[in-house]
Amino acid sequence: MAGNREFINRRLHSLLGVIPVGIFLIQHLIVNHFATRGAEAFNNAAHFMEMLPFRYVLEIVIIFLPLLYHAIYGVYIAFTAKNNVSNYGYLRNWLFMLQRVTGIITFIFIAWHVWETRIAAALGAEVNYDMMASILSSPFMLVFYLIGVISTVFHFANGLWSFGVSWGITVTPRSQVISTYVTLGIFLALSFVGVRAIFAFV
Repeated sequence: MAGNREFINRRLHSLLGVIPVGIFLIQHLIVNHFATRGAEAFNNAAHFMEMLPFRYVLEIVIIFLPLLYHAIYGVYIAFTAKNNVSNYGYLRNWLFMLQRVTGIITFIFIAWHVWETRIAAALGAEVNYDMMASILSSPFMLVFYLIGVISTVFHFANGLWSFGVSWGITVTPRSQVISTYVTLGIFLALSFVGVRAIFAFV
């Protein structure tokens, strides 16, 4: 019974990491990338997202609750995982370990980012280009955001590989090798978008 519960929890954890959390990540990176076109373009994109109908319901049901479940269960997985890269230094073992490490970094980064932006907005601050430019004017915060964004993107991209395996999409060794290259491409592409957006605020 406990084994079945863990199997279901892991499948749900994997699914929520892709849908809807992963989709929200991509959308968030795209909105931030509007900063490369200037302050007005970013503010217009951010304002459009703020004006969506039923915004708070969408945020709670589609973003925060799935993210909370994925994060809490992910921390449990990270601290109960048995890493064996010292004995078996295969690429997939290293990626397994990095998935857990970046999961913890992502958890910390997202919690801080939500505090700096979403909670600040609830307290009356305006989330706009100037806010992000002010945050990233600190060299420490710039490095923190770079590490946070790259870790988050890696966690998502590598999680797609695990999603394919756990949901029976990539079951053969060849399909898993192809999936490794595809997810690497996704990691590089989204990292480029995220890093370019960060430097657009600097």
